[in-house]
Amino acid sequence: MDIEALGQCLSSASCLVTQGMTGMIAGLLLFLVASGLTLIFGVLGFVNFVHGSFYMIGAYFAYSAFQATDSYVAAVVAGTLGVGLLAVVFERFFATRVYDKDHMLQILLCYAFILIFDDLVEVIWGNDFISMGVPQQFVRDPYIILGGVIPPLYVYLIGISLLFALALSLLMWKTKLGKTIRAAAQNRDMVSALGINTTLLFTLVFALGAILAGASGALAAPVRSLTPGMGFDILIESFIVTVIGGMGSIVGGLVASLLIGMVRSFGGIGFPLFTEGLIFMMTATVLLLRPNGLFARRAD
Repeated sequence: MDIEALGQCLSSASCLVTQGMTGMIAGLLLFLVASGLTLIFGVLGFVNFVHGSFYMIGAYFAYSAFQATDSYVAAVVAGTLGVGLLAVVFERFFATRVYDKDHMLQILLCYAFILIFDDLVEVIWGNDFISMGVPQQFVRDPYIILGGVIPPLYVYLIGISLLFALALSLLMWKTKLGKTIRAAAQNRDMVSALGINTTLLFTLVFALGAILAGASGALAAPVRSLTPGMGFDILIESFIVTVIGGMGSIVGGLVASLLIGMVRSFGGIGFPLFTEGLIFMMTATVLLLRPNGLFARRAD
């Protein structure tokens, strides 16, 4: 514990900018994963524990595409769409068989695929830590704001993550498809009775949720090390986001993700050995004071 170092950072504009930017990036990338997890559970009632593996695979797909093309844009597209296609196969051939089963059976199925995907990653890419590195187009002089150093890649990550968040919000609240998805989350039988192909709808929802996880993994590939099993930590944090923000709330998920990102960024300075503990303490406090989350969706 180093309270003095934390106090010095909080009193320094440059440190606030640098650590705040780091926390924002971590929070926004976490939000993409968590929003996909919430979408799948909210509509399908499926406890998608394999969601963290989709994040991991998105990062590895992006790494391979970047090695082949030297294009970060191609890497992000490959990671996003590749995971989307993988999710469709998983949903059609495996997940649909346990949609109406006990949640424990869903968790067992997902755990089996977590092990399968981790082993496949080791077979294809090896079990060593892999670094994608900063794409050449972002190797430029950093931006200096109030003395804080901000790499150009960070600005891009924040911008593209916010675009994904905006696109998801517009899709869910401003389009016919989004209204249908929200209706299915409330009463899937009624949606089916109206003649809507719920089988196709559920596949689209599952793929969309997985795409968000894959996109987050692809975007994060240049700023973190890739290793088998890397999806587990972000899976746990995604569930924490749902608990803190409230099930079904996009705004709540965004706020909770940013809170976790900031706690991880600044907590790493003052409490380097207790950062995870701070996050779980925050979660426990929310559960005690607002069990449904800070921005729980009201029943219509």
